[in-house]
Amino acid sequence: MSSVQADLVEDGYIEPRIEYIRFPYGQTDSAGPVEVNALERWQSLSGEVPNFGYVRDIVWLRFDVPAPSGVREQMLEIRYPQLDSVQIFLFENGRPVKQLTTGDRLPMSTRPMQHPHFLLPYTVAPGSDYHFLVRVQTNGALQVPVRIWQRDAFFDHISRVDQAHAVYYGILITVVFFNLFVFAAMREATYLYYALSTLGYLFLLGSLRGITYPLLWPDSPWLQNQSMMMSVPIAMLFSLLFARAFLDLRSRSRGWDRIVRAAVIVNLLAVLGTFLLDYNTSMRLSVALAIPCCLLLTALGPVEWARGNRQAILYTIAWGVLTVGSALTAANKYGWVPTNFITEFGMEIGSALEAILLSIGLATRLYQERQDKLKARESQLRALAARRKAELRMMDQALHHPLTKLPNRTSFELHLQDLLIREPDRRHAVGVIQLTNLAAITRTLGHQNADRVLELAARRFNQVCSNLPGVRPIEQNDVRCYHAASLESGTFGFVIDADTARSQPRRILECLESLRSPLEYLGMQLPLDPLAGVATYPSHSSDPNTLIRQAYVALESDDARDRGMAYYRPEHDSYSADRLTLASELREAIRLDELALFFQPKLNLADERVVGVEALIRWPGRTRAVGADEIIAVAEQTGLIKPLTRWVLQQALRARDELIEAGQEELSVSVNISPNNLREQEFPLFVQRLMAGHPQHAGKIILEVTETSMMQDPANSLRALRSLHFAGIPLSIDDFGSGYSSLSYIKRLPASEIKIDRSLIVDLSFQAEDRVIVQTTINMCHDLGYKVVAEGVEDRETLQLLEEMGCDMIQGFVLTPPQPMDEFMRWLTNHVMQEKRRA
Repeated sequence: MSSVQADLVEDGYIEPRIEYIRFPYGQTDSAGPVEVNALERWQSLSGEVPNFGYVRDIVWLRFDVPAPSGVREQMLEIRYPQLDSVQIFLFENGRPVKQLTTGDRLPMSTRPMQHPHFLLPYTVAPGSDYHFLVRVQTNGALQVPVRIWQRDAFFDHISRVDQAHAVYYGILITVVFFNLFVFAAMREATYLYYALSTLGYLFLLGSLRGITYPLLWPDSPWLQNQSMMMSVPIAMLFSLLFARAFLDLRSRSRGWDRIVRAAVIVNLLAVLGTFLLDYNTSMRLSVALAIPCCLLLTALGPVEWARGNRQAILYTIAWGVLTVGSALTAANKYGWVPTNFITEFGMEIGSALEAILLSIGLATRLYQERQDKLKARESQLRALAARRKAELRMMDQALHHPLTKLPNRTSFELHLQDLLIREPDRRHAVGVIQLTNLAAITRTLGHQNADRVLELAARRFNQVCSNLPGVRPIEQNDVRCYHAASLESGTFGFVIDADTARSQPRRILECLESLRSPLEYLGMQLPLDPLAGVATYPSHSSDPNTLIRQAYVALESDDARDRGMAYYRPEHDSYSADRLTLASELREAIRLDELALFFQPKLNLADERVVGVEALIRWPGRTRAVGADEIIAVAEQTGLIKPLTRWVLQQALRARDELIEAGQEELSVSVNISPNNLREQEFPLFVQRLMAGHPQHAGKIILEVTETSMMQDPANSLRALRSLHFAGIPLSIDDFGSGYSSLSYIKRLPASEIKIDRSLIVDLSFQAEDRVIVQTTINMCHDLGYKVVAEGVEDRETLQLLEEMGCDMIQGFVLTPPQPMDEFMRWLTNHVMQEKRRA
């Protein structure tokens, strides 16, 4: 024991001799640490580090603690962070005296020290015998590298390790940002793929080392395990995309290109599989896929090098280094090779060298691309001799979509205008078809594949449109004939004779059905989900631009979403000149302070006291009345919601000043905010500064946000609401019950009040189902710690029912409609006097 103590003093740590017991997976593990400690079947560990590979057995480890010469502060370190369940028991003279239960399935707060590794600080004194029992079970690689440290030596050690990691991460982050900058400047996908692949390796290694857990989501073990499962296939996915682009496989080697694309699809499926498979299976699958993918990426270099591809030289060296390092790390996870510095940090070493070498390769590529551009410019100068041909080509390009080669919007408008002039007495139908699924295809397959899908769709649409009865060709000559035009990305236009089409409705339906059939691409059946809108000349308009606009409006209608095609209906056109005029007038009304706030009281049912008011926006003095919903809709569509909300907040503060002057300093003022406000980065700061300038209103200005609006962007909404809550701003969830938000999301909101939507309240007195829903909602909200307000209470019977249900507060016409401040103050005075008489 003295030599062990000497090692501990000299090196600062020891790796103790370990005994172990394994309980097979599924066997009942009812024995406690004392019973396990007393068992006779302890086995000595064959290697230096316990590494059992991918097993789900329960393993107990036992090892002695160095005997100190005096009272010592020591540290037990388990250096592998990917362990689901870890229980540590410190025995003194045969009795357990200290215990820690932790693991990567528990929040970081369960650990005595916020560190990726599992650490247990403890103190030992001379004259006693100490040893540890450690119980471990995990769904991943079961390896338990153990060290016992002097506490000071441990902190010196992790400081050095962190510095080394900082250098490594600094290299990769520099590479990522450099290539993103080049991509932003050149729009070359190769640099984006390389930045994302390097970022993938950075995230993978950060997850492997457990660094992402305390840094990004210390309270969410699920996110840590999910990110760990996804990091390997994501890193492989972008590495394959980069290799394909960097080596230009699409044009140089169709065979290798197909193999790489297949590997990309397999890794995409592996990413999706992380949401369906358990951790053990997913990690085995990811590592099993990573090894052949790395070998594929490594093999591409020599093959392309042999074919004369200059880019493959540095690529071969870089991926060779990375593959060796990754293979060593993967083999270590399977338990095939022992744990040492090279096998444990092989991926970091390989990825750092790979990043440096490929950065050199990309810099060379950038230089070569500049040279190629100079040569291309020289070719353009020589091409000036054929000025006539170039001008005709440019004119052709100006009238055609660059990707689909169909006539573009300009060509379509010119053709339509010419047609209406030549045939003013005929009825023409202008159709617009939009691919609503193109954005999803782009996010799934990438922009290059989406462009290819768009090309194929354009060919099909042109062919289908040519079969429409009464179709008018948009461009026709000896070389080509186009019956469809590309108005914008994913949107096509056509023109047909309305009378001819009306006479053959069955033919029209057949063509529409053929448009809706999925498109075959890369072995997949891709649904394009086209929607069509039609406007008719002269019924709807005689102006070409207006007809096209009306066709767009038609395809955005509910009828188009329900049936796939709709005709323009003027009564459903919300994009009118009146709406634009209203937006301009609203801007002036905000600037000139022409809007007003009306106030509706909020009554506490327990003592029938008014405890607050809700501020509701009104626009007085207009010939045509404009409701609050229309004001908000126009403000959100035109970007006026930002100044409007700020105006309302400032007016609410002034209103509360009046309440304080009237002796009603306890009344709060509730203000509705838009989901657009929650997406403003500076909105929480604006509210904080506004409230800091009016400390007398602290805690009395309540911000109300609707349940539905929060679900439009849950992540940003939650972030903004938490920021407001931390600043001491009370929050209320409005219109609860009108949306489809999950309870798991609602319970995370930092709100203190829930307002039940009026749709559940208005029929409460004679709808038993509504009573059940409202009672359940009230009980649930109380259990979650919220106060409950019922909106839309219009009669005393409903008020009595809500009081019996335990509702905290009510709001509605049973008290009073919304009123201006002076009228509300008179109402409030009468209410207070009545309340005193009842008392």
